[in-house]
Amino acid sequence: MNRERYVRLIAGTIIMVSLVLGTFVHNYWYFVTAFVGINLFQSALTRWCLMDDILRKLSVSEI
Repeated sequence: MNRERYVRLIAGTIIMVSLVLGTFVHNYWYFVTAFVGINLFQSALTRWCLMDDILRKLSVSEI
């Protein structure tokens, strides 16, 4: 699996977990969902993603 798929997997997992926590624990967890969404939007416009940089430093392959 390449880095782009890892980024999507991590973002999707964080969104799903924060939605469940926001529903059952506290509404403030929805801010995590918004944060991930804003970062996805920003990365689409700027072509820079912090999670991609983190995965690159962890030596996750591009291919």
